[in-house]
Amino acid sequence: MTETNTDDDRTMTEPIRILLTDDQALFRAGLRVVLDAQDDMTVVGEASDGAEALARIPELRPDIMLLDMRMAGMDGLETVRRLFDGAVSEPVPRVIVLTTFGLDPAAATAIRLGASGFLLKDATPSFLFAAVRAVHEGSSVIAPNDLAQLFGQDVERAPRPQPAEFGSLTERERIVFGWAARGLSNAEIAGREFVTESTVKTQISSVLGKLGLRDRVQLVVYANDHGLAGARP
Repeated sequence: MTETNTDDDRTMTEPIRILLTDDQALFRAGLRVVLDAQDDMTVVGEASDGAEALARIPELRPDIMLLDMRMAGMDGLETVRRLFDGAVSEPVPRVIVLTTFGLDPAAATAIRLGASGFLLKDATPSFLFAAVRAVHEGSSVIAPNDLAQLFGQDVERAPRPQPAEFGSLTERERIVFGWAARGLSNAEIAGREFVTESTVKTQISSVLGKLGLRDRVQLVVYANDHGLAGARP
């Protein structure tokens, strides 16, 4: 596919650009059919392993990469590691990893490295569409309970000490952090704290900035890694 758009002429009304990375051609073909049928999505390319995906990202400039965890050649975990370690130039696509197993330790590691969540490969099309849209908007596609279960598989990983930067959060920011770590949306937090959604959004942005986190998925990971996920807001 030939792409002629530049960064300056891409608009919010353009469809979500998706790169499919899976070593099963039939699975990729099925995903392409259902995704291309959505008015707000377009599959801009396919790759059969991580090395091919990393090579094609600069050309295709996808917004989202759907990435199988277990592939011949470069697998999904190594792909995520290299992607977020600077293997490709900006902009780096958001990554949704695909796995056959609900409690896949590789998926947990991929999330720690920067992936925006994971989906089971037998997810329904409607759930897949919702996940792609949510990640494109900056949200996650994994519930805190799932994260806790995933990280619970890593029995050798003890919670790290509370980092110094956490002490820089205000009391209100710690409350918002606690709710976000449990997976509540901005609207749900606003309802519980009797404030506006815009106020919550501002506070979440401040929390992410102070803690050096990219998004809410990383906030949940951070909370679990430091033993803060169960703290009462």
